[in-house]
Amino acid sequence: MERRTIGAGALEVGAVGLGCMPMSWAYTGSRQRGDASLRTVHAALDAAAAAAAAAGADGSGVTLLDTADMYGPFTNELLIGRVLKERRGEAFVSTKCGLLVGEQHIVANGRPGYVKRACDASLRRLQTDTIDLYQLHRADPEVPVEETWGAMAELVAAGKVRALGLCAMGVRAHRRPAPGRPGPGLHDATIRQLERVQQVFPVSAVQAELSVWSPEALEALLPWCVARGVGLLAAMPLGNGFLTGTLTPGQGFEPDDLRARHPRFTAEMMAANQPLVVGLRRVAERHGATPAQVALAWVLAQGRHVVPIPGAKRERWAVENAGAAAVRLTAADLAEIAALPEALGSWD
Repeated sequence: MERRTIGAGALEVGAVGLGCMPMSWAYTGSRQRGDASLRTVHAALDAAAAAAAAAGADGSGVTLLDTADMYGPFTNELLIGRVLKERRGEAFVSTKCGLLVGEQHIVANGRPGYVKRACDASLRRLQTDTIDLYQLHRADPEVPVEETWGAMAELVAAGKVRALGLCAMGVRAHRRPAPGRPGPGLHDATIRQLERVQQVFPVSAVQAELSVWSPEALEALLPWCVARGVGLLAAMPLGNGFLTGTLTPGQGFEPDDLRARHPRFTAEMMAANQPLVVGLRRVAERHGATPAQVALAWVLAQGRHVVPIPGAKRERWAVENAGAAAVRLTAADLAEIAALPEALGSWD
């Protein structure tokens, strides 16, 4: 099984992780089933174990499970905890703090005391003594990020956390600059935050959106990470499901599904972006793979510091995603994908 390392501490994970958010948050609520989600997590760990056994590797393999206290809220960590109670030694656990969920709003809380209490609560829900990677979901504008990060560093010193990560600030709200008028880098603010917290305690990983249809992290954020030995956890590497080729333009989404308000999931934009799926499918057919596996293989091909964490809430998708690590794209494949049309949004 291919493995990758995160941060200067050389934390080892499987090449493809599992994003657990869709099991409890942000996607179609009527399709979220606790038992099905448990089977999905077990299937991901089983896939890692099978790959390790086939390769003759020691142990049962490692799969990165990515969750957060706000997913649910709290229910996602509780779900993952049920798996960890049985299989803690097989999993690399990543969770996040810093966001509070209310009835109609989400607010940041980076106060040191809150961060420490949040970590203790996550440890209880996850049924573990140590969190492998503790990430700051968003910085609190009312608290210097150095103070928040310092509290997180104290958790490492206390043995409750092994390493720290930062989630990139969202970039989807940005419109493209007008032709001939270059705008600011979409990750400039995140890089400024990273430079500040790096002075307090080493950053092991940055989580940011990266996919065939959202490659912005390649411009400045990934080079920043590579130069410092920091891992990049590629969030939404399947374009919120679009790049799998399983969604139909105009199919509609339930009101609680984030794609119901997403500028690339209107019927018009889904139809306009079909050439991306067609191109991925063309490459996939040559490799005996699926479009989703090719999309993930593209992310993996961006460098050894990159670990995609596709979300999944069904066993078959988790197993299919894990298989992407075996897909080796050629230089010609990568050039063909690079030549695909740029993804459009409803603001374009």
